[in-house]
Amino acid sequence: MKEQVFDKLKILAEAAKYDVSCASSGHTRKNTGNALGNTSGWGICHSFTEDGRCVSLLKIMLTNHCMYDCAYCINRRNNDVPRTTFSVSELVELTLEFYRRNYIEGLFLSSGVVRSPDYTMERMVRVAKDLRLIHRYNGYIHLKSIPGASREIVSEAGLYADRLSVNMEIPSEQHLKIIAPDKDYSSILKPMGYIYQGILENREERKKFRKAPRFAPAGQSTQLIIGATPETDKQILTLSTHLYQRPNLKRVYFSGYIPVNGYDKRLPALTTPPLVRENRLYQADWLMRFYHFNAYEIVDDQHPNLDLTMDPKLSYALRHPELYPVNINTADYEIILRVPGIGVKSAQLIVASRRYGKINSEHLKKMGVVMKRARYFITCNELSSLSTQDLNPDYLRRLFSEQKVIQPPKSKSRKKQVPEEQLSLF
Repeated sequence: MKEQVFDKLKILAEAAKYDVSCASSGHTRKNTGNALGNTSGWGICHSFTEDGRCVSLLKIMLTNHCMYDCAYCINRRNNDVPRTTFSVSELVELTLEFYRRNYIEGLFLSSGVVRSPDYTMERMVRVAKDLRLIHRYNGYIHLKSIPGASREIVSEAGLYADRLSVNMEIPSEQHLKIIAPDKDYSSILKPMGYIYQGILENREERKKFRKAPRFAPAGQSTQLIIGATPETDKQILTLSTHLYQRPNLKRVYFSGYIPVNGYDKRLPALTTPPLVRENRLYQADWLMRFYHFNAYEIVDDQHPNLDLTMDPKLSYALRHPELYPVNINTADYEIILRVPGIGVKSAQLIVASRRYGKINSEHLKKMGVVMKRARYFITCNELSSLSTQDLNPDYLRRLFSEQKVIQPPKSKSRKKQVPEEQLSLF
């Protein structure tokens, strides 16, 4: 590798690390025998697959020059940082060389905005186009669309990229205008709409012509910065719910605000990123996508922010003790999903297995149920029916939050002593 290209790589790879909106592709592109590489649905960019493999992605920026002055961005116009730009040919050759050496399995390309959104987006598309058509590169490509780009450029990008993303960054337009005055929701939502329309049109075209090229087959994603502005978790999750109503939107990513521009008074005075809050939002997002929860069930007017001491599913269960204990042998699938310690696969196994006989705690353990949590919220054949009704939700909250043995409060309505094994979390 030339020294000049290596110096650019160090600068632009470092500049790209703050964008988290890249993960498993969920899309397969087979090698026809005369191309370079292929795309699998396993995952990218240091994501872990179901079989434990870690796969990687070249996460790079085309340039860190930028005409915008977003307060949260390290590459903002007014920052004094080393600036550089890859030429299209340099970035194409770099991607191919890394792929041939088995360093990467795909490309995630973003960029600062120079001259205009269309000019920048056109150069990014040229990289993907040259890889696909000239070098017959068949691996994974994820392009980050530039807010404000025209429909023609976005439509062309979808022909060569597996996934497109447009980052919303700030959860409300009011605060977006304050800390990123060069952006607005209109410039962000229009490219997202172009991608959505392109995917719908491509589906209809493929019904008529089976060999028609696919348009962004892995869909699109977006990213929200958490903690840079005062939005509550309720506002963030409500926005995520609206975004997921677009069937082609695969993921909403949450990125804890990293205080890289501490001198800007428009930003909060944080010393570390809000990583715990970021993790809780991902857990809540998982509940909405796979556990049939609604945003208003996870957060509401009385609890506008997620509990940082425990996961959202457990917090929901403790706020609604009237729903528990759940009888594993008779409850509906949707009710079983709401039991802490029971996942989607475990719930499916429970429903399928109880057709052949009653389920007990040993069966639940073999199905993967986390009994140290679930046992307080369920009842079955031989399992004690001690639950949130008997032990008091406040006691259970302390028990799970502090992760240590706590003596339960005395209950006047129940003379039976609580067994010692019921008081520990193992």
